[in-house]
Amino acid sequence: MTVAFGPDHDGGMSAKATVTVDGVNGVEIAYERTGSGEPLVLMHGIGHHRQAWDPVIDRLAVERDVIAIDFPGFGESPDVPTGIADEVSVYVRAMTAFFEAVDLDRPHVAGNSMGGLISLLLGQAGVVQSVTALSPAGLWTSGQRARALTILNTMRQAARRTPPIAVARLARSRAGRRAMTGMIYHRPALREPAAVIAETAALANAPAFDRVLALGRSGVVFEGDVPEVPVTIAWGTHDRILQPRQTARARQQIPAARMVSLPACGHVPMNDSPDLVARVLLEGSSPG
Repeated sequence: MTVAFGPDHDGGMSAKATVTVDGVNGVEIAYERTGSGEPLVLMHGIGHHRQAWDPVIDRLAVERDVIAIDFPGFGESPDVPTGIADEVSVYVRAMTAFFEAVDLDRPHVAGNSMGGLISLLLGQAGVVQSVTALSPAGLWTSGQRARALTILNTMRQAARRTPPIAVARLARSRAGRRAMTGMIYHRPALREPAAVIAETAALANAPAFDRVLALGRSGVVFEGDVPEVPVTIAWGTHDRILQPRQTARARQQIPAARMVSLPACGHVPMNDSPDLVARVLLEGSSPG
């Protein structure tokens, strides 16, 4: 069942889809939908929310039916109810149910970080037309995984400790935005103050963060190829969380994937170079 709750900030439609996962009803996924053309579903990283894609939404919506989602337990989506297995593949099953709920038949998908990992897993499941993964999680060694998750947890604790009034004050200056978001953006000064405030709150308040972080620490790794589905993997040259040398494993595991370098981009590249990232997403989701 899909319940609309009003227009979004860009004139599209914001809604929540309630789906059943593992036999448990009540999994809610908030999303915004705008544009027309081939459907393209956008998935954010751990601790972020769907607004991470705002810098590229308008560019994509000219040619795509764009659906940006909040994973359960992040953004405006409540965490999954009790009774559902505590595993990363739950997000794959939730997204598959979401596609059915909003009448998407094998959409194109794109994801960043955790969203990139889920995109690749959806590709393996054969329920999508194409995959574009921006700095995807899971293509790491154990040491790289530990380093990345430690950085993300440090950011989470800082977001929780910093009073909202201090966040607002920091967000007003370039130096403050760099201090708060310099680990995920190569050009943090470009991020709007209101966006920094909102994403800091999203990081601090995400009910699923600690649980998903613990799952990552338990040894989550992306394994195998993504056969019969076009895959694009793009990595920011200045990614400080998931370093671009992890593309070596991607080349080995998914030899048919198109590999793209994103110059002067960090871990969340949509803000650093919107035109470039939008072009990569459009090329990756072109009907083949």
